[in-house]
Amino acid sequence: MNPQQEQKIRGIVLDWAGTIVDFGSLAPMGAFVELFARHQVEITIAEARVPMGLPKIDHIAALGCMPTIAAQWQALNGRPFNNADAQQLLTEFEPMSAKAALDRSHFIPGFMTAYHALQAQGLAFATTTGYTRKIMTPLIEIAHAQGFTPALVVCCDDVARSRPDPMGMEACLQAMGLQGKASQVIKVDDTSPGLAEGLAAGAWTVGVAVSGNALGWTHEHWLQASEQDQAHARTSASNLLISAGAHEVIDSVADLPDAIARIEQRMASGETP
Repeated sequence: MNPQQEQKIRGIVLDWAGTIVDFGSLAPMGAFVELFARHQVEITIAEARVPMGLPKIDHIAALGCMPTIAAQWQALNGRPFNNADAQQLLTEFEPMSAKAALDRSHFIPGFMTAYHALQAQGLAFATTTGYTRKIMTPLIEIAHAQGFTPALVVCCDDVARSRPDPMGMEACLQAMGLQGKASQVIKVDDTSPGLAEGLAAGAWTVGVAVSGNALGWTHEHWLQASEQDQAHARTSASNLLISAGAHEVIDSVADLPDAIARIEQRMASGETP
């Protein structure tokens, strides 16, 4: 491969909720609130969002350790929240989350246009997700039917160590035929753990600010907001993603071609992830 080819992005690894489907990453939130409510524990949407991007079992465990939630659990059960509780809640969560994910399975506006354009340029695609295989199976089928056919979908329970570990990313690199070429791959995600797995693999990272968990608005809310409110919200969400290690930040995956161009300029000037 000549030096010019080495300064080109060859593969994209995408997250799902908040990145390519479910604008605002809203599907998991209602499910988490309902899950704990079934056990007489009140949690807020803001609390539910904090561990987003982690595998769902780790997300539930993290929620159970939050002081306000842990105190409620202790008062109700006479003991601290433990791993067995997290496993039981995951069993309850999966069907609830699968339904919520299906209800919000529409692609982020502009995604398929960007996907087809980049695919036509020869870029390879794979995906990782904090969702379990049970939650993802119907979502994958819907996406395939609409023309999205990544080389691989890595669910959090497909690998021994999920996010922020790079194991899922490494499987994606292999599926795309880009083993050892992480510096020519971009991980696109809306959460800190999702960006971290990209960084751990040695890939470039692009954060999605407006469509993702960092903002948490519906598409309608975003369109109806004033320019001032949009600017403030975008800045706040972007800062979170930059602090999580994003090399570039975009509003949504529709803007991915622009981010690729900027990263390739950085590559051409000798920069590495």
